[in-house]
Amino acid sequence: MKVLVLGSGQLAQMMYLAAAPLGVEVKAVDVTDNSIVNPIDKQLYDHDLAIAIDDADAITVEFEHIPEPLLDLVHQSGKLYPNIQAILTGADRVREKQLLDAKGVANCQHIVIREHAQIAEVIPTLGERVIFKSSRDGYDGYGQWRMSSASDLEELEVIFAGLDLAKLPLIAEKMVAFDREISVIGARDKNGHVRLFDIAENLHYQGQLHVSIAPATDVSELIKQKAEDIFTSIAEGLEYVGVLAVELFQTGEELLVNEIAPRVHNSGHWTQDGAETCQFEQHIRAVLDFPLGSTTTYSVTAMVNIIGCTSFSRDLIAIEGCNLHWYGKTLRDKRKMGHINVVADSYQALASKLDTLMACLPSEYFPMLPGEIKRLKAIV
Repeated sequence: MKVLVLGSGQLAQMMYLAAAPLGVEVKAVDVTDNSIVNPIDKQLYDHDLAIAIDDADAITVEFEHIPEPLLDLVHQSGKLYPNIQAILTGADRVREKQLLDAKGVANCQHIVIREHAQIAEVIPTLGERVIFKSSRDGYDGYGQWRMSSASDLEELEVIFAGLDLAKLPLIAEKMVAFDREISVIGARDKNGHVRLFDIAENLHYQGQLHVSIAPATDVSELIKQKAEDIFTSIAEGLEYVGVLAVELFQTGEELLVNEIAPRVHNSGHWTQDGAETCQFEQHIRAVLDFPLGSTTTYSVTAMVNIIGCTSFSRDLIAIEGCNLHWYGKTLRDKRKMGHINVVADSYQALASKLDTLMACLPSEYFPMLPGEIKRLKAIV
C-alpha cells in the first residue's frame, strides 16, 4: 500500500522509516513546488502530483501549514486523513479557539483581534501579562510577542500597526501561571477507536521544545482522565483520523489546552524507543485503516532535541538505552537538527544516563538538561 505525505521534512522521513516494516511505501510532496520526492534522500520521482495522488491509498500531512490550493486539490481526492477541517483548524488559532469553545474545552482566556482599535480592550479584559500570537504560521516561538507589563504595549502597538489584522488576526491570551506543560498524543481510527500514549512532560526554552519526559512525573488519575476526555472530545469534534497532539497547561488538578497539532508531534518522538508502537507507525496504521497498535510503555524516556547544533560527540550512542535520530538537514540557527531518545528503568536511572549524555554535548545548546537531571535525581 502507498501513503503520500504533504511535506518532505523530518516527520515525513520518520513516517517512511516506520511504514517500511509494514510493507507500506511512503512518498512526499515538496510543497514549495509540488514535486514528488523520496523522504529520505530527497531524490525526485519521475511522475507528477496528479499521478502521485491517484496512486496513493491515503494522503496525509507532516505539518498543518500546507498551501491551501494544494490542500483543496488533495481534499477532492477523498483520500486525505486527517480531514481538511482538522488541518485548517490546526493551522489557524482562530479556528482552533472556536473549536475548543464550541466543545466546552477549557483554554486560555483570550481576545481575537481583527482591528487595531481592539488592542485597547486587552489590558482591561486580560490584565497586563499577555501573549499575542499570530493566528497563522507561528511555531517554535515565532509569530509571538509577550507583554509583561502595561509599559510594553506602546512598543508592541508599533509592531502591530504594520500588520493587516483583518487578513491575519492576532490572538491575545492571558498569560497563565501554570505548573507545567504536558501533552497528550493519541490516534483515532476511521471507526472512532482511540489509543492514547502516556502523557509527556515538556520543557521549553525561548519558545522551542527542548526536552520531553514520558511518562510525565507525578500524574494523578484525575489528570489522566481529564486529558483523555479532552483528547477524545477534540478528536470526535473533528471526526479525526490519524495521530493528534494536544498541548496542555497544568495548574494543580486543572488543565487548559494551549494548542493542538493535527499530525505526529515533536513531543511524541519519545515513542520511537519508549513505546510498543511509535507515533509514526500508529499514524500510518490509522490513515490506512489498519488495526491500531499497542501504546504500552515499558520504561521511562527522555527526548532531547538537538537544535542549531552539529558539534556533539557521536560517542553518545555508546550509552546504554541512548538512541540518536538524525534528520540530515543543513545547519541553521534554532533549527531542529535531530533528537536523542534515552530510555531507562526508572527516573533516577534516566537522570544518571542524562548526566553521562551531557559529557557528549555542548552545554550551551542544551540549557534545560542540567535542571531536569537534578529534578529527576530527586524523585523517590
